[in-house]
Amino acid sequence: MTDRLPPLTALRAFDAAARHMSFALAAAELHVTPAALSFQIKSLEEHLGAPLFRRLNRAVELTEAGRALAPAASDGFQALAAGWRAAQRLQDHQTLTVTAGPAFTAKWLAPRLFDFAQSHPDIELRFSASLRIMDFNRDSIDVAIRFGLGPDPGLYSLPLADEWVVPVMTPEMARRFPTPQSLADAVLIVDESIDFLDPPIDWPTWFRAMAMDVIPNTGPRFSQGDHAIDAALAGVGVALGRRALVIKDLADGRLMAPYPKALPTGARFRFLCPEGTETRPQVLAFRTWILREIEKTAHIAQSIDLLDPPSK
Repeated sequence: MTDRLPPLTALRAFDAAARHMSFALAAAELHVTPAALSFQIKSLEEHLGAPLFRRLNRAVELTEAGRALAPAASDGFQALAAGWRAAQRLQDHQTLTVTAGPAFTAKWLAPRLFDFAQSHPDIELRFSASLRIMDFNRDSIDVAIRFGLGPDPGLYSLPLADEWVVPVMTPEMARRFPTPQSLADAVLIVDESIDFLDPPIDWPTWFRAMAMDVIPNTGPRFSQGDHAIDAALAGVGVALGRRALVIKDLADGRLMAPYPKALPTGARFRFLCPEGTETRPQVLAFRTWILREIEKTAHIAQSIDLLDPPSK
């Protein structure tokens, strides 16, 4: 028994063959001949002193030793690949890959990207709009904008603006529903994307915080916040709009908050990147730009009064 590892090329051949369960397909992936791949696996078996595959008529299958080795070999090569990509990214000062949720991307980032592109023509900005929590190394991500409660261990985490929700509607609907009491007759759009918050931030909670005894006339329900805001923009009804998703429409006059009484969510968006990478030129430029863009609409946020959420 020895802890000395076998040659990396032999382990790579084994990993490919174990994934494909075919020497021919593994050889094609590695751009070697089947005979060369078979030689590498045979040398690995000799190093171990036990077979890793059973050679069948037209197939192969893993032995018990092969089944023990396969997951570790796969994880090892994936980790190596992720580390190599991370090292490569550190040498790249022209590309910035950002992930954010679809709603934030559609309503906050996308309308402002022309400004960033004009200010930083040397940076190629790439986006991955996804609710999946992506891995910075495995998915080659430089910056993540995430919404929630945190914490964010092992990451540089910069809290962005506090998030609240406020009733928003078109100017025409604002004339039809001039007071909070008039919302009893309005179609109230439901944004289910924040259902995870506790205590809940929804229409019944907003009415209770306003000391109003109202049974909400809830209308269409949306799993994505930007879809709820799009429905409000189309005049479908009134939405409880989240700050980040409505602030530009409020600034541009497409939506109004005629009674600016907002519920704090307790959650916020955070600017995240691996610790130590926050000073990379393109990451720093993007962070500075986001903070500057938030400041442009700070006057609207300052006109909103925050309600005290009712107790559970």
